[in-house]
Amino acid sequence: MTVQDLAGRRALVTGGASGIGLACAHEFAGRGAHVIIADLNADAAAEAAAAVGGEPWVVDLSDTRELDELTLDVDILVNNAGIQRVSPITEFDPETFRLLLRLMLESPFLLIRAALPAMYERGWGRVINISSAHGLRASAFKSAYVSAKHGLEGLSKVTALEGAPHGVTSNCINPAYVRTPLVEKQIADQAKVHGIPESEVVEKIMLTESAVKRLVEADEVASLAGWLVSDKAGMATGASYTIDGGWTAR
Repeated sequence: MTVQDLAGRRALVTGGASGIGLACAHEFAGRGAHVIIADLNADAAAEAAAAVGGEPWVVDLSDTRELDELTLDVDILVNNAGIQRVSPITEFDPETFRLLLRLMLESPFLLIRAALPAMYERGWGRVINISSAHGLRASAFKSAYVSAKHGLEGLSKVTALEGAPHGVTSNCINPAYVRTPLVEKQIADQAKVHGIPESEVVEKIMLTESAVKRLVEADEVASLAGWLVSDKAGMATGASYTIDGGWTAR
């Protein structure tokens, strides 16, 4: 039987209706946490929340002005929501660039800002920012995504420094390509921009930098998140934990 070490804890997972977010939701719920599934897709959020005995929060996190006065009463915050666009800088739509930064950098800042007061009051909190190998390395044609993830790395470290006196940790998880809908949706764009068939994208683009030649599974990322929210990880803060098959070892 799974140890119920998160019983009584409240966890908010953004982009929690699928992929890494859903895997994290199951990890936390299985250990007793009450999980809030934040997602743009109302039906998917409701289904995911029902599956983990939690609650849905249907929200457009790219509408950051609506988050300015938000308050959150949670013990665990996982900033996971994200999208991807693949295009050369010279052809990258400026509004799409702004969208990615709002969703993957501004909204994590606003959610952290909303969650810290309650965490400080309790003297315990865990912030996990789902970054990427692209938070530490760059790839061509991903200017917005790489910029947002690099910014998220800095935000996470500042959160760690400010949260430390209050029992709050903040860390990034940096996966390589994970088997999720986000990755599947970019295969066509990758094929177009690199001039190769879609059938060759995984091998020739997504796995080229990894020493371990396979995609990361969502539950592998969730298992690392599960350790980071445990009491055993109280000294783990301000760090970036790669789970990238050796990509950033190069």
